[in-house]
Amino acid sequence: MDLPSQQPSTQFLTLEESAKVDAALLSSPEKFLTRLTISSLKLLQHIAQEYGVSIEDLTTQQVISWFEKDSKLRREQGIESSYLKW
Repeated sequence: MDLPSQQPSTQFLTLEESAKVDAALLSSPEKFLTRLTISSLKLLQHIAQEYGVSIEDLTTQQVISWFEKDSKLRREQGIESSYLKW
């Protein structure tokens, strides 16, 4: 199954970042969690920017609302109209 490629602006982990995680002295589960954390940080930065607030000021409800909005876009207009491409 081919997944659509993400635009550079929506790439959550660059090849360089991934290589740095691979080189770290971490177990496989720790590397996975590190990649997830880096990706989550980038997504939170995007969400905060859309709301015009700092990451520290994001609320749980804003994050949930953002995911609901992105999911609705994907369902109604197709995957290319959403931010998350999965």
